[in-house]
Amino acid sequence: MSFDLLIKGGILPDGTTSDIGIRGEVIAAVEPSISAEAGRVVDASGSLVAPPFVDPHFHMDATLSYGIPRINASGTLLEGIALWGELKPLLTHEAVKARALAYCDWAVSMGLLAIRTHVDTCDDRLLAVEALLEVKREVAPYIDLQLVAFPQDGFYRSPTARHNTIRALDLGVDVVGGIPHFERTMADGTRSVTELCAIAADRGLMVDVHCDETDDPMSRHIEQLAFETQRLGLQGRVAGSHLTSMHSMDNYYVSKLLPLIAEAGVSAIPNPLINIVIQGRHDTYPKRRGMTRVPEMIKAGIRVGFGQDCVLDPWYPLGTADMLDVAFMGLHVAQMTSPADMARCFDMVTSVNAAIMGLDHLGLGVGKRASMVVLDAGDPVEALRLRAERLCVISRGKVVAERPRRDTQLSLPGRPSRVNRRHKSAG
Repeated sequence: MSFDLLIKGGILPDGTTSDIGIRGEVIAAVEPSISAEAGRVVDASGSLVAPPFVDPHFHMDATLSYGIPRINASGTLLEGIALWGELKPLLTHEAVKARALAYCDWAVSMGLLAIRTHVDTCDDRLLAVEALLEVKREVAPYIDLQLVAFPQDGFYRSPTARHNTIRALDLGVDVVGGIPHFERTMADGTRSVTELCAIAADRGLMVDVHCDETDDPMSRHIEQLAFETQRLGLQGRVAGSHLTSMHSMDNYYVSKLLPLIAEAGVSAIPNPLINIVIQGRHDTYPKRRGMTRVPEMIKAGIRVGFGQDCVLDPWYPLGTADMLDVAFMGLHVAQMTSPADMARCFDMVTSVNAAIMGLDHLGLGVGKRASMVVLDAGDPVEALRLRAERLCVISRGKVVAERPRRDTQLSLPGRPSRVNRRHKSAG
């Protein structure tokens, strides 16, 4: 028996220690101890080996554009959308593609090997759509990239958005998107959800709608999204992103809403970094957090994953493509600090997000694609606490990124010199 790549002594997310043997692009063996020839051996002793990080909500057409043509002074969602409207005429195919590829390089270095990105379809040139379709083809050997046709300025509100969204899908965009709360009226928003879901059903596509990204508790398009999902038989193929209005909704209404979402099999994708920054901007005090009701959704049986949303763009001035940062913020805002809840937050940016995107080939089982990340941590909770270094990133059976441990040599007065392993837990 021989392998192309052998990962030795890694700690899996469930706490077991295993060797992982890889042949070609596939995991061929996961056993407590493997003695075999291998083209390369990666020593993961004492380190967490996890499935790759997955981001189910991003905007790659806008990423790394921070400050062009100006900065979002108010920090609000609406100014960000207005600023994006100023930036769109300045976009070039080359610049969009270059920034997206640069971000994909960041992503690989952080073990982020699957991304769902929304791409604006309200530009008649479909410039960003064409650029990101090229990016998708170029990064396919190492990143699963899904594109969402996203009518940023409103499926009906923008005069050519409906036509352009269908054009984008015809070009090969993977997922149907929308933004019902940005339409001119609630009725138009409801109507847009109905038509967008019908388009997806006709084409056999998934749906991912920016849904109720507002502090307005009367924005209830998630109810229509759940209804259309059931009516059209789209269970398991639909996600509602953001859902921040639920933070402000009446508790009695939510007690009715959550079972409807669960019954319809609609997934939820809150985006903690952005939701906590953008929502509540009109409040004085008390000031709302804005992020949706994550623990309550999970308890109701709804599949919930965390998304990154933005990095250095009109809406967010920070970010490093680190899904551990996303989960770290998420567990704080959602107050998910029990050991089980923190471990769940790690799963939400790995296996749960993969399930939301329909990426059944990802995971650490035999026969799964050989994509994984070795982290300088002993378990998922420690990985979150440290935002652990990615020691080795493997995509499709090949090492695509690696870095040495960055230990600190301490030489303190009155104490013997020692190496500090970045505040790792004792034992």
